[in-house]
Amino acid sequence: MPLEKGRAYRLAGVAAALMVTAVAIVGVRTLDRDPDGPTAAAATGTAAATTAGNAAATGTGTGTIVLNPTDDAFLQLMIPIDESALTFLEEAQTITSSPALRALAAQLAETHRTELKDMRALLAAGGTPEQNIHEGHRMPGMIFDDQLAALRTAPEADRDAQAMTLLKGHLEQCEVLATGEEAAAGSDETRAFAVRLKQRRTEQLNQLAAIG
Repeated sequence: MPLEKGRAYRLAGVAAALMVTAVAIVGVRTLDRDPDGPTAAAATGTAAATTAGNAAATGTGTGTIVLNPTDDAFLQLMIPIDESALTFLEEAQTITSSPALRALAAQLAETHRTELKDMRALLAAGGTPEQNIHEGHRMPGMIFDDQLAALRTAPEADRDAQAMTLLKGHLEQCEVLATGEEAAAGSDETRAFAVRLKQRRTEQLNQLAAIG
């Protein structure tokens, strides 16, 4: 499959995933904001559906910026992706042998901490509570405990290559997600963050390629 066509298919999949997440977030948010409990929510189902539909169409936010559901979906997905990678990056600094790879892991760990802080600030500014609705799911771009365990127990001669494969998959998926958010963002602030993230991931992929 040509590279450009493959990328287009991946972006289409990302857009679909973001919208599914957005629907889930709107539903959870509607329940969280219902002051009278499930009985009242059932009695006003039509109004709740209308509210959710309006939120999906126009974006919602009680803070200083307005996030649409795609913005919410992007941030709520990227936070656990970055968190899983941060755990990996911290370990990679001690269990890999290449000085260049260790240095890159340290550099990326610092940028991931900054990204997590920035994304949580965007959610707070949009009045959106942080919710890991992907908990327990094996989402692309995440680095999982079993993968870390396999890396720890791998022969020393194989660890660098395995670590680079895990890192490459994470960086590539972040780049794709950022591209999707750049195209569909409702908030100028989240779009700007996505643009910076995509540029950063491209640079980091180039740094990784230079090592390998």
